[in-house]
Amino acid sequence: MKLADYLINRLAEYGVKEVFQVYGAATGHLVDAFVRAKGIRYIAPFHEQACGFAAEGYAKVNGNFGVAMATSGPGGQNLITAAGNCFYDSVPCLFITGQINSQFMRPEKGIRQTGFQESDQVGCFKPVTKYSVLIKKSEDIKYQLEKAIHIMKSDRPGPVHLDIPIDIAKAEIDPDKLIGYDTNINKDNYSIPNIQSQINKFLTDLKKSKRPALMIGGGVRLAGAEKDILKLGNLLKMPIYPTWNALDIICSDYEYYGGRIGTYGGPGRNFGIQNSDLLLAIGSRISGRITGGNVHSFAREAKKYMVDVDKPALQKKLQQVPFDECIHCDAKLFIKLLISAIEEVPDFSKWTSQCIEWRDKYDPVIPKMFESDKHVHPYAFTRILSEEMTNNDILVADCGGNVVITNHAFKTKTGQRYFTNNGNSPMGFSFSGAIGAWFASDKEKQNVVCIIGDGGMNMNIQELQTLLNYGIGIKVIILNNHIYGITKAFQ
Repeated sequence: MKLADYLINRLAEYGVKEVFQVYGAATGHLVDAFVRAKGIRYIAPFHEQACGFAAEGYAKVNGNFGVAMATSGPGGQNLITAAGNCFYDSVPCLFITGQINSQFMRPEKGIRQTGFQESDQVGCFKPVTKYSVLIKKSEDIKYQLEKAIHIMKSDRPGPVHLDIPIDIAKAEIDPDKLIGYDTNINKDNYSIPNIQSQINKFLTDLKKSKRPALMIGGGVRLAGAEKDILKLGNLLKMPIYPTWNALDIICSDYEYYGGRIGTYGGPGRNFGIQNSDLLLAIGSRISGRITGGNVHSFAREAKKYMVDVDKPALQKKLQQVPFDECIHCDAKLFIKLLISAIEEVPDFSKWTSQCIEWRDKYDPVIPKMFESDKHVHPYAFTRILSEEMTNNDILVADCGGNVVITNHAFKTKTGQRYFTNNGNSPMGFSFSGAIGAWFASDKEKQNVVCIIGDGGMNMNIQELQTLLNYGIGIKVIILNNHIYGITKAFQ
């Protein structure tokens, strides 16, 4: 069979139902293979960047992985921003680029270009992927595909990239003779005794603590520990603070939700974190957007514990805020080990009540925002939107000033999905991301809502035609302030 047929059929076997692609000659054989495949189809937005953003939204909703495909040269280069999105937000996505015929590729790096639309796609993708490879021999396709998907999903997830020349894509192969990848290679085994020892340290400190706090990041969802963290919270009965990547894990209606943290603040205004004496961070890096510019004042009196799968993030010399205890562990495994080790929990009700009081007292949405006769205040609108959306719905937010408003004013409900792209944060993500989310959603039960600014909407406004072409039922809300609002505020 043709290699292109093998690849598309394998994607279907992995559970991928839609692949987002803009057609180009270098992917012609791959696109043609969809005609013969079952259970999988391609979706054709109008720009490769939109394809990548849609694949990210698709992956964030379906819990599997997304796939975006583009042709050689500029087609593949237009996927780089989306690959960066997935790299920094740890989203499992496979990016496939077509490459020119092998015989026309430059023989060595000293030659700038030989073939038309030739470019070093691996060189472009490598800085923003976990794995990027040029398929040089057709018999390598099974090994490289399985290796890429294993790397994509293991440890801290992220994007991977396959670059496939035209002659390789159309080559005839025998699937029964292909050699696969051994997924036991380079498995990262956690030291359970070390983790248990560090958990015992934490529990000893917990008994002495008066003002403990939990900080939860997006790594908790990546580990599949959304329900486990709620169980832990119910056991500890202390204030829990989500990062922006975890606003749909620890939701506004959760009993021990303490508010929102970081440079832009939110309900609670960071008071709980800043006044804590013991901090446990699970599945989150501690970035400047969390600490603010004066990193040394972050949780200044707290003994700090950090749990992460990313070994470099646990090196104190590489941390903006050095943590006292750095625990290398998957979030789900850590939470389960911690729950099993807990015998007795001190009474933190007074402290928790104080944090809840701060959360409610310092709500960014205030009554006068609802009183304007001339304009709809964006904070008032967003708060009402959150009241109207159900716990089955999906909200996709953009970046810039509009996402600050959304994160300040939107109250999440347990069961909802709410996401943007925080690490790379490109304007225009939410419109295309919502398209991908819609394809992965339960269309009978879930509304998909996109909030975007007027600046971001113009970045991929051509995808309005994609909505029409596929009958995509998303609701798009444009917060129009007639300017790039967040940069105006900065100026």
